[in-house]
Amino acid sequence: KEFLVEISGTTVTITCPLTEGSVTWDLTGTKPENKDKKLVLENHDSSPANVSCSEGAKKYDMYLNARVCANCEELDTLAVTGIIIADLLITFGVLILVYYFSKDRKGRASTTAGSRPRGQKTQRPPPVPNPDYEPIRKGQREVYAGLESRGF
Repeated sequence: KEFLVEISGTTVTITCPLTEGSVTWDLTGTKPENKDKKLVLENHDSSPANVSCSEGAKKYDMYLNARVCANCEELDTLAVTGIIIADLLITFGVLILVYYFSKDRKGRASTTAGSRPRGQKTQRPPPVPNPDYEPIRKGQREVYAGLESRGF
């Protein structure tokens, strides 16, 4: 048999597995006055505690390490699943919208007034070299023979 522990906000409710008679509770050295099957701990401070319940010769022990908070909201599994599915649907919807709008912009970009039509790229010939700045080639030294250094 096991204890049943319920946590809501800062309240912890412990149900003893014993079924008949009055139950004596022991909570880390203190003995609560409660003789019911359920022990309610109001404003529990999340500190670990040893809890035991007994009736005559029968005794059950438990180590309680329950984390509680005052500002917590309880969500069931269905609510969490719904939130995750809704988030995924919204994300995929935005993704599809961005895809379609960016796809349409590619088609419209070439029809704007300032753009030139795109065709096959034609190769341009190299620029005509300036004859005043021709490089010295082998066998053409006589062209530059008249350029001698001047002495000042």
